[in-house]
Amino acid sequence: MLTAKENMRQVILGGKPDRFVNQYEAVALLFHPFLLSSPLLKKGDMNVVNAWGVTNSFPGNTPGAFPVHTPDKIVVKDIEHWRDYVHAPSLKFPDELWNVCKDMYAAVDGNKAFKATFVAPGLFEQSHHLCSMEEALMNYMEYPDEMHDLIKYLTDWELEMAEGICANLHPDAIFHHDDFGSERNSFLRPTVFEDFFLDAYKQIYGYYKSHGVEFIIHHSDSYCANIVPIMIEMGIDVWQGCMHSNNVPELIRQYGGKMTFMGEIDNKQVDFDGWTYADCEKAALNAINTCGSVADGKYFIPCISQGGPGSLYEGTYKGIWDAIDKYNCEKFGFKQEDIEAARLPITIMF
Repeated sequence: MLTAKENMRQVILGGKPDRFVNQYEAVALLFHPFLLSSPLLKKGDMNVVNAWGVTNSFPGNTPGAFPVHTPDKIVVKDIEHWRDYVHAPSLKFPDELWNVCKDMYAAVDGNKAFKATFVAPGLFEQSHHLCSMEEALMNYMEYPDEMHDLIKYLTDWELEMAEGICANLHPDAIFHHDDFGSERNSFLRPTVFEDFFLDAYKQIYGYYKSHGVEFIIHHSDSYCANIVPIMIEMGIDVWQGCMHSNNVPELIRQYGGKMTFMGEIDNKQVDFDGWTYADCEKAALNAINTCGSVADGKYFIPCISQGGPGSLYEGTYKGIWDAIDKYNCEKFGFKQEDIEAARLPITIMF
């Protein structure tokens, strides 16, 4: 039996996986000093200001924190003078903080899981965190020069962060958040999206790849089918969060071998009051049967669409996890104890 890490590698490379990857079983999400130095929110935290000056809240019964964009809290008051408002946080950290992170990485069995640095938010998200969603989308249309300059500023900051991560932590994967769309469409039309973000992400992801990172896993729990060719050119190996609305089987047919699709199980299929194990098993089997059969298990990973192991309602992520394990045992003849021995213990992050 392959380890979870090697099995996922075979799925991505189009090799010979021996079972379906079970969600995040082969990805250990690990932090870097900036995430430890800027306030990390937990459920119930309200109006917490981060290192960029963005105010965030994390109400109960929501899947994550999000910026508060009342007029008094929006960072960029005037996009034509954004430099007066946006001040990138320092990326100089003491050795003690780097050592905390190094210990996290050292504690992970690198034979069983990719040591994946967790990076969030991405360039598009950061732009609307600073400006508000409505203003950012209008700015891309009405103030393209200013937005190009802002994206370059954010890109340069990310490249400096990448330099520190690669020099000190040596991850073999990057798990990078940046939601590019809603459930129904991308936020920007493909030509506009390409104009602002293709070169920027080619720089960032190219830097990681040239410094020892094997795979780029990009989270966007949204519709992005219309920009997949651009995402591939950016250097994304795995799109995590591909929702059902994307027609994932067709994407695998078109782009399998260039990108792996990790998702298809939308939170709304399982994350609701009164959910049952039967709901989790139905969602998992539907994903496997409709997407996993397209390329004989290659280029697809059944996974909850949210950007980390967990779920809004306690237990639903574990329900999907158990359903995939059950399928792998019955379909491929493995024993549960052997599957568990080949991976890290289940982790619930969110």
